[in-house]
Amino acid sequence: MKSWIAFWSILKKDIQNYYLKPPNISWGIIFPLSWTLMQFIRSGSLNIIEFLPGLMSMSILFGTTSMLAVTITFERKGRSFERLLLAPISLNTMVLAKITGAVLFGILNAFIPAAVAAFFADLTGVNWGVVLLAVCLISITSTLLGLLIAVSAKEVFEAQTFSNFFRFPMLFLCGLFIPIHELPAFFRLLSYCLPLTYGTDILNGAIAQTNTMPSLLCIPVLLAFAVFLFVICRYNINRKWIL
Repeated sequence: MKSWIAFWSILKKDIQNYYLKPPNISWGIIFPLSWTLMQFIRSGSLNIIEFLPGLMSMSILFGTTSMLAVTITFERKGRSFERLLLAPISLNTMVLAKITGAVLFGILNAFIPAAVAAFFADLTGVNWGVVLLAVCLISITSTLLGLLIAVSAKEVFEAQTFSNFFRFPMLFLCGLFIPIHELPAFFRLLSYCLPLTYGTDILNGAIAQTNTMPSLLCIPVLLAFAVFLFVICRYNINRKWIL
């Protein structure tokens, strides 16, 4: 029971204190939304369904990583993390509370492009159950990737800069807007090493029926990425913040 109280308290504090911070608004909300509107206006109604999976994935990626960059760096700068580490709760509980807020933020961000697309295109053929599952898995893996980056940063601008080294290449390597089969062989190999590739492919299948891999393959791969990233994040937290 105490773990759940601690979990909820940390999550509630993060939501109240960090969701509306300027860096989070600019990178986590305004950038994906402006890119969404730009793509919809440029493409016309015929191509919206094709663009929607990539836009949803991009919104999750930028929303979750921006949220972690703000939350982790502000708390490290204000020494809030030292107090949390001294609290009688497990490190796993603290980390899960920190990433849950970003995961929820990413899920919410994902459906902003879908809501905009509903005004321009017919979405009745979309498999929303699979979409929700893919959105959750992308949010979890992107959040853990953001945590991995934020652990090494001391300032918000550092975390955002480090994140951009990963985020912008992933826009072009993970099949968001450029099909993977059109990439050079080396970049195709690199794209299959990134979790966002598999999440975007699930969304392509659920929304536009243009997936290149079966969902039954992509889902276990994303779960494996989530476990791997969580273990790496725990190791880095122990190494950088505790030892």
